[in-house]
Amino acid sequence: MPIKHIFVIGAGTMGNGIAQVAATSGYEVTCMDVQPAALEKAKAAIAKSTSKLLEKGTITQTGKDSADAIQFVSDMSTMKDADFVIEAATENPELKFKIFKDMDANAREGVILASNTSSISITKIAAQTNRP
Repeated sequence: MPIKHIFVIGAGTMGNGIAQVAATSGYEVTCMDVQPAALEKAKAAIAKSTSKLLEKGTITQTGKDSADAIQFVSDMSTMKDADFVIEAATENPELKFKIFKDMDANAREGVILASNTSSISITKIAAQTNRP
């Protein structure tokens, strides 16, 4: 299955960075966070960053337009159309385990579920799903 739509869970520094890079690389992107303030902050950070990158010639207008088209949502159920789902939540095992259970319940079969963890066992995270 080709990857066209990336769903990022967590709109903090890592999450909005992942969303920005994915969008400017040509992917359709949805960024999800349960905190509306985090979504607004991410939207502003991405707009500011991509404007600077466009000025420097690092990205094209098409890349900027793609970043401007990122969808910001607070509901995980909207991931059903995604081809790739990555979480970039706080490094808290219980939180990541819950997110992965929710990802497993909401993502289509065959969709790649990924984590941006830096310290939590990926085996323990994967064990929260019914996927290989």
